[in-house]
Amino acid sequence: MEPLRIGVLGAARIAGAAIAAPARLTGARLVAVAARDRDRALAFAGEHGVERVLGSYAEVIADPEVEAVYNPLANSLHGPWNRIAVEAGKHVLTEKPSASDAAEAREVRDAALKAGVLLMEGFHYLYHPVTRRLLDAVASGEIGELRGVEVHMEMPSPADGDPRWSLELAGGTVMDVGCYGLHLHRVLGRFAGGEPTVTAARGRERAGAPGVDESMEIELAFPSGLPGLVRTSMTATERDFSCRVVGSRGEVVAPSFVLPHLDDRVLLTVDGQQRVEELGRRSSYAYQLEAFAAAVRAGGEVATGADDAVASAELIDAAYRAAGFPLRPRTSRPAP
Repeated sequence: MEPLRIGVLGAARIAGAAIAAPARLTGARLVAVAARDRDRALAFAGEHGVERVLGSYAEVIADPEVEAVYNPLANSLHGPWNRIAVEAGKHVLTEKPSASDAAEAREVRDAALKAGVLLMEGFHYLYHPVTRRLLDAVASGEIGELRGVEVHMEMPSPADGDPRWSLELAGGTVMDVGCYGLHLHRVLGRFAGGEPTVTAARGRERAGAPGVDESMEIELAFPSGLPGLVRTSMTATERDFSCRVVGSRGEVVAPSFVLPHLDDRVLLTVDGQQRVEELGRRSSYAYQLEAFAAAVRAGGEVATGADDAVASAELIDAAYRAAGFPLRPRTSRPAP
């Protein structure tokens, strides 16, 4: 398969792990990068072997050598630049969430459909063997009938000036990490009658950052009546990215399902007997990039495509409404 030719928008901290390292592992080419600060772009290109530095995001998208765009910009810039890229005929791998709210996610999806290109939202965890094993334990009936789901997405606090604390940049804990817990509930909905709904949510606002959630507890219900729970925080003393799925015969726990390269264990308890499986610490981002490249080359679909992104944005919006927070603001301002 011909190597995928990728252009990178910005030199965000996540880009090294989420696109540069996977590109090395999978053989993809990083053709171009641009950043607001050209020196940062030059440093990123030098460190990660990007072929050239361009003067703007628009130049990256317009480059005929670029066939796919990776978007790791601040949340509020996902929607605008995703739409610009797909309207230019480029495939897009975007960091989650794909847009600031569900209405914008629908606009991006519709633009991608009209252009006939692939938009993939970066819920990379779904492509790793840890998550595949978690889902298999439910689908096979190994832990019995599904009874409930609990996800923790808690991490220590970013620095005060971090974009994740900015309402204008569509920040907040649900947007940054809590969305993983909501997405996993949606994925498990296939075993519980369909998509879950938010039944209640309670959040704490960041001091000095009106409208920005620093923590939230979200209660969900599946159509079957089964309960779900997401606890998310960006002020925890330590990181906890775990999930627990309970069945009538036992449970399955993944202590680090979002970052399986740090802990690839799956803990299964069935009929009182526990065993530990280790599924491999290869990066979930590498599995994601392989799925993206294969879909681009074959003209196929991915599990976290544009329709899935809309459904996730709708659940995020529902959580904010239930907790009494404003929806994340959109921006029409193109970045450099």
